[in-house]
Order: sequence, then C-alpha cells, then structure tokens
Amino acid sequence: MKSFELARPSSVAQARELLAERQGAVLKAGGIDLLDHLKEHLVETPRLVDLKGVAGMRDITPQPDGSLRIGPLATLAEVAAHAGVRATHRALAQACAEAASPQIRNVATIGGNLLQRPRCWYYRQESYKCLKKGGDVCYAVGGENRYHAIFGGGPSYAVHPSNAAVPLMAMGAQLVLEGEKGPRTLAASDFFTGPSKDPERENQLQPGEVLTEIRVPAAAGWRSSYDDLRERAAFDWPLVAAAAAVRVEGGLVKEARIVLGAVAPIPWRSVRAEQALIGKALDATTAAAAANAATVGAAPLSDNGYKVGLVQTLVRRT
Repeated sequence: MKSFELARPSSVAQARELLAERQGAVLKAGGIDLLDHLKEHLVETPRLVDLKGVAGMRDITPQPDGSLRIGPLATLAEVAAHAGVRATHRALAQACAEAASPQIRNVATIGGNLLQRPRCWYYRQESYKCLKKGGDVCYAVGGENRYHAIFGGGPSYAVHPSNAAVPLMAMGAQLVLEGEKGPRTLAASDFFTGPSKDPERENQLQPGEVLTEIRVPAAAGWRSSYDDLRERAAFDWPLVAAAAAVRVEGGLVKEARIVLGAVAPIPWRSVRAEQALIGKALDATTAAAAANAATVGAAPLSDNGYKVGLVQTLVRRT
C-alpha cells in the first residue's frame, strides 16, 4: 500500500473541493471495501477524503409522512437496530442485520454497502486484467463461475454484492447525489448500471459526486421482507438474496416489487414474479407461481445453475 494524504472535511462542499483538487482522490466512509482495494493494489490514491466529520451524514430521520431519510454514513448496525426502520421498513432492517459479521456491521456504512465493488475473485486479483479493470475478457465465462450472474450478464458476469440495495430497490428508494451542478435525485432502480453499458462501472455516481442521502418512501399499506441463502450461516456473502414488498387490499395483492440479489450485475427486479402476484391472494399456490416466474430467462454459466433452484426457494419463502 502506497502512502496517501488523509483529508477530513466538515461539509459536503468541502469534500467536493478536496476531491477536485487532487486527481485520483477518493471518498472514504467506513472504509471496509476501500481498504481492501488499497491493500490489493486495485486502487492507488494521493488523497482519501474521510466523510465522518460531515454533519448529518450519519442521521436516520423518520419523516412525518412515514418516509425515511438515511444518511449514507449510518452504519449497517445502526440501520438494523433503528426502531423506526424496524417498524415501517422491515426488509431493510433485516438486510442490514444479516450483512457480514457484527464487527463489520458496526463499521460498514449503508452508503458504502451500496457503492462497494464486486467480490469476483478475478476482479480482486491484481494479476487478472479483466473487463472490470479495463481488460478485454471476463475470466469467469470459461473459468470459476460458481458465484456469478445468472441474469443480466455479459460482457461481465460479476454479481452486485450489496445487501441493502435489494430491499431499497423493492421499497422504491431514491438516492440524492451532490456534484458540481448541485444535487440530483435518482431512483435506486436507475442508479445501478449493468456491464453492457460500461463493464468498469456499477452505478451512476459521477467523478466528484457525493452520495448525501437515501430517501425511502412511506410504507403505509405495504408489507416487506428480506431473506438470503448462504453456504454457511456466518460471514459468507449470500449465494442468493431476495426482497419482496407488497400492498394488499381486500385480501388481494394490488402492487408488488420483488428484487433479487447476488444473481446479476445489478440488483435484479423480477417483473415476471411481480406479475404472478398481482390480483392474487398471498397463499402457497401464488408463492409457488411467483417462484417459478422469477427464474424465467435465467442463463446460468457452467457452474452456477444451482442458483436457479435457490431463487425459486427464496422467492417462495420470502
């Protein structure tokens, strides 16, 4: 790891100035993924801009209308334990509570969780110049691909690793980004970008921009749930994750959003599974139909076909 300057701004504006002053400067929140990148020589920077001193970036604020405003520096543990989040946005609390280990949840931030880079072993190895690092090949296609995408892959097949993104997309969350031209707001569903657009990027955050707030709509009338499946119950990354948010009236589903994680280069919204729920009662037959619909269009690689069955199991029980 090469030496670098550590800058500690007290405002978003100052953070943006510090980024602009030094080419290659990067933002630091909890630093979990960033420090891995530095140690693995995937990132070299002359300056880290630490956001911990920026007021309000760690706040979790329920609004009078039932919506939530979450600062990107709120830790996963804080989001999971927040009474307001647990009461009205259960799936988000569940996802944050199940991420990583207790030690990491107390340091890792929800903003960092959304912006972390893929965990693909080819990307994480300095010696492999894959598509994610400006190369011309995805080594997973003909190599070890047990944990890679079954939806939306090509030309890169690394899956998006964020737990929190899955329920946030299911809940219709928006992300506020502040850059040179002022703040802009993007739906979570528009924020994440697949490899067909640019294999070196996973989101719409532009150079010099700062994620300043996560806005989660009011959930009155909605029920939500998150679950994932892992090889072990401890610190493993999910093999498959799912979040479901439904609005039920008169015993029938009026609206539904189902989002899958760890199966695609972005959090993957399963519109077919949603359509299988609309107008139906939430019973075992409907859940089975949604589970089967969720895997239509899956295109497994040589070693990850098992994810098809896991998706069906998880959608059925979520």
